[in-house]
Amino acid sequence: MKTLIRGGRVIDPKTGRDGTFDILVENSVIREISDTIKKPEGKAQVIDASGRIVAPGLIDVHCHLREPGFEYKETILTGTSAAARGGFTTVVCMANTSPVNDSRSVTEFIVDKARTEGKCRVLPCGAITRGLKGEELAEIGEMFAAGIIAISDDGRSVRNAGLFRKALEYAKTFGLPVISHCEDETLSGGYVHEGTSSLLNGLEGIPAIAEEIIVERDIAIARYVDAPVHITHISTRGSVGIIEAARKTFRKVTCDTCPHYFSLTDEATLTFDTNTKVNPPLRSKRDVDAIREGLNKGVVDIIATDHAPHEYTSKDVEYDLATFGISGFETAFALSLGLVRDGVLDMKGLLAKMTINPARLLGINAGTITEGAPADIIIFDPGIEWTVDRGSFASKGKNTPFHGATLRGKNLLTMSGGTIVFNELK
Repeated sequence: MKTLIRGGRVIDPKTGRDGTFDILVENSVIREISDTIKKPEGKAQVIDASGRIVAPGLIDVHCHLREPGFEYKETILTGTSAAARGGFTTVVCMANTSPVNDSRSVTEFIVDKARTEGKCRVLPCGAITRGLKGEELAEIGEMFAAGIIAISDDGRSVRNAGLFRKALEYAKTFGLPVISHCEDETLSGGYVHEGTSSLLNGLEGIPAIAEEIIVERDIAIARYVDAPVHITHISTRGSVGIIEAARKTFRKVTCDTCPHYFSLTDEATLTFDTNTKVNPPLRSKRDVDAIREGLNKGVVDIIATDHAPHEYTSKDVEYDLATFGISGFETAFALSLGLVRDGVLDMKGLLAKMTINPARLLGINAGTITEGAPADIIIFDPGIEWTVDRGSFASKGKNTPFHGATLRGKNLLTMSGGTIVFNELK
């Protein structure tokens, strides 16, 4: 099957391309990019992208698809359908399933399920420790052979520093990124950011230092063993500063943040809407400003979603009893486009943080529109305004604090591996 995408503004951060081009896709590969391409002979579809932006498919290095074990929250089918709608063509799913993805058999299940039901590419992240308990290393070598792309105990830190060191050393032999969730559990027993808002709402706070102390520790261990480490979902001013300072002498540290950490402050928790309960918590305006500055200066390399879908009953309870998490696939790109309008990033810079930078972290051939590359492509309009309606989400998780909000910028078409998996282009 051949597809001709005609007349769109093609932006590719890897090559620096930014202009009006035609793109010819044959089967699963980009065959040609040129000013003008004639319609191929035989059966071929033509997509008019004029007035729209054509970009590489987005890559999410941190999400939760919940399957196996929590299919009532999300499945690989529903999760990847939501991802495709949001413009993501590759997603990395965390290991906190049931059973935990800490063995070859669970990795193989996810890979096989994604192959048959996934609407986009699914790359499993294996656990660092068996059962996410932080006591002994998981079967990293066997999971690597089965298809994991990284390791992480996301949801908690590896509390034992010696064990984290061994994980870094072991992952280094396989070339696997270690994705570190930074949280000192002895400091983080609360529900919202510790600050003025926690005083006003009376909820126990989680101080910024709970994140920052582990960011500092994990970078120090990585430097000692000379192994790369990726710090995920950073949320505080201090974390940005620690990472920026560390990079002056140690270039093997990367990090990501999520749209809710540069779009909302802890004041949102004053509504007691449990959809604002997320881990790490929504932080102060000073922290939000620092995250945005970190994105602008290149300290923050990647924008991830931390898509964490939950069933209704997990959120329809008192704030302190509600589960942490935001369903993020379907709002992430629109929220991120706000950074361009605000002058924090230009369009090419934003796309780099959601395409080629994640691809480099994972070591995969993706995140670019070049001849011979996989045909992972999105077409979007940064000017379209739309209202978030959680009832229309493809995800099972309707837990979004953005319900009813008017956002600007919308993905209209997603092509994954040459196949159109989402299409609202008119």
